[in-house]
Amino acid sequence: MPKKSKAQKTINLALQGGGSHGAFTWGVLDKLLEDGRLDVEGICATSAGTMNACCFAYGKHEGGPDKAREVLHDFWYKVHKSGERFSPIRHSPWDNTFGDEIWRIENSYGYMMFDLITRMVSPYQYNPFDFNPLRDVLEDTINFESLRKCDSTKLFISATHVATGKVRVFNAPQMDIDVALASACLPYLFKAVDIEGEDFWDGGYVGNPALYPLFYETHTRDMLIVHINPIERHETPTTAPDIMNRINEISFNSSLLQEMRAIAFVKKLLELDMLKDEHRDHFKNVLVHSIRADQAMSDLSVSSKLDSSWEFLTYLRDLGRKNMEEWLDKNFDKIGKEDSVDLDQEFLYSVTKVFEDREKWIENKKKKTAQ
Repeated sequence: MPKKSKAQKTINLALQGGGSHGAFTWGVLDKLLEDGRLDVEGICATSAGTMNACCFAYGKHEGGPDKAREVLHDFWYKVHKSGERFSPIRHSPWDNTFGDEIWRIENSYGYMMFDLITRMVSPYQYNPFDFNPLRDVLEDTINFESLRKCDSTKLFISATHVATGKVRVFNAPQMDIDVALASACLPYLFKAVDIEGEDFWDGGYVGNPALYPLFYETHTRDMLIVHINPIERHETPTTAPDIMNRINEISFNSSLLQEMRAIAFVKKLLELDMLKDEHRDHFKNVLVHSIRADQAMSDLSVSSKLDSSWEFLTYLRDLGRKNMEEWLDKNFDKIGKEDSVDLDQEFLYSVTKVFEDREKWIENKKKKTAQ
């Protein structure tokens, strides 16, 4: 059992992956910890979400909320410093020329070369010694021996088993630096990570993140999903990088949407009293909450997922803090009582609704252009 907390309410968290865009989740967690009204029983996470989850759990285990905020800050600052030292990708002088803060770096020579190389050569060829700067960042930030003893936050970290294509979920007592790296191992950037003789890739392909451990391994009904991969886009991508990015977003969201459909189905069975009494106790009526910044994330280019500049990371952090503050003001009273999202509208919407949303988006864009 987790340590008792003086927080008024308890929730679970589901944290997606998405490279540097994970700094948005950093901001969400930072505000949650600062606010102090919520305690977190369990976190399921993938990729960048895994980094945030490990920092959160380790820091809280070592010194409570303030220490967790410190560890999160230190991790992302070290990511920035590592990028300054090792990343070939830099902002070019003409990036963000028009001040729209879309943080595009695809015009930089470093990014164009990086993109070309990773499309033509595998990491087994261009990175034979499997150099990964993230390993040093994690070693400098988190004591994994201490994290394995964490009893204040349950961890459920997803990675993709290469041989079977199935998700494997690791818990806190199983955590080490290889598990963390496996959860964030994009196969076109790094060699597969060996764990107990088996190879693993980024968990986002089969669980971004996997939600089911929160149903069976925790007591709280409330689950807050922090999205950093847009579910909706109102414009069809036309450039090669944008097309590839949208394909990745769709594939990385697909497993999550499948689980949301399962949740909606179970909730409907419970609502309509369609389960026999002897089976009802086997199903949890999960209360679903979500923080989605689809518009903000849609405005960011695919190249920004590799942007480790401190200005960009803190921009996303502040955006995450703002979204979390607004979410708390609007939905705190619903925790423990009801969903704060309409599953049909948010995750299972019809084609008709997509068209309606797109028409509204087009109309708003025309108004902004006219102004």
